Amino acid sequence: MHNVIIIGSGCAGLTAAIYTARANLKPLVLDGHEPLSLTTHVENYPGFPDGIMGPELIENMRRQAARFGAEFKAGTVSEVDLTEHPFKVKAGSELYETRSLIVAAGASARLLGLRGEKELIGRGLSTCATCDGYFFRGKPIAVVGGGDSAMEEANFLSRYASRVYLIHRREEFRASKIMIDRARANEKVEFLVPYVVEEILSPEGLVNGVRLRHTKTGETREIAVDGVFVAIGHNPNSTAFKGKLEMDENGYLLARHGSITSVPGVFIAGDVQDHRYRQAVTAAGSGCMAALDAEKFLEEKKD
Repeated sequence: MHNVIIIGSGCAGLTAAIYTARANLKPLVLDGHEPLSLTTHVENYPGFPDGIMGPELIENMRRQAARFGAEFKAGTVSEVDLTEHPFKVKAGSELYETRSLIVAAGASARLLGLRGEKELIGRGLSTCATCDGYFFRGKPIAVVGGGDSAMEEANFLSRYASRVYLIHRREEFRASKIMIDRARANEKVEFLVPYVVEEILSPEGLVNGVRLRHTKTGETREIAVDGVFVAIGHNPNSTAFKGKLEMDENGYLLARHGSITSVPGVFIAGDVQDHRYRQAVTAAGSGCMAALDAEKFLEEKKD
């Protein structure tokens, strides 16, 4: 029997682990997706004026939580039973019981599905403009997508890039008219439609261009870019909670207040509930909130 089980070991889950471990709750952390494991260099996390490697930041948090008594086990959560206390959590072949649960399972960025794509993350390929845009000062880049986030990222990246190519497979966009108009009015942004990315060119292991195919004519062309930002959305890692916790139409878990969910004793943190900010620092903050809420819940339940 555990006081707290934390699902996920990114910034949100590990911050929750640090706080609950320091409260002597002996949390069990079930490893899941680690958002910063895909980011090579983090320059905007407070306290690191020279930046820090993403995996190193995660490892530091992990060691910090372990020092206070957090326990870690590998395994992806496949089932949960939240109908009664204690809650039951199944990960791999193991079944765990817990008095409270913090869900910090994160969200996975959708990629294009191209060969070698994952290996280029951090080497010119990114899914986060606010994380990595600064690295492309004075360089041409491409943004792939047709929704509001793609338009927003194209405008944001134009602060740094010499040129931003906005690539979309259709001539119509899912984005709102105001966002499209802003991007079209930006002299640094060039729309390339209707094109799909056939290949990300990286002869030396670093992005240096894209090969595009016109979806109507089949014509191909190559564009020289130093970075490719994929902005086609995220999938929250919330499948195990479908029908068990409140979520929006896209699968993001919903809090009723702070980190508190529709099920007393279940708390949420990080990108599994945040489709707007998706930053390491906001994830860490929400992990702290979830830990404090869980601690208060357990104290009240004890009384």
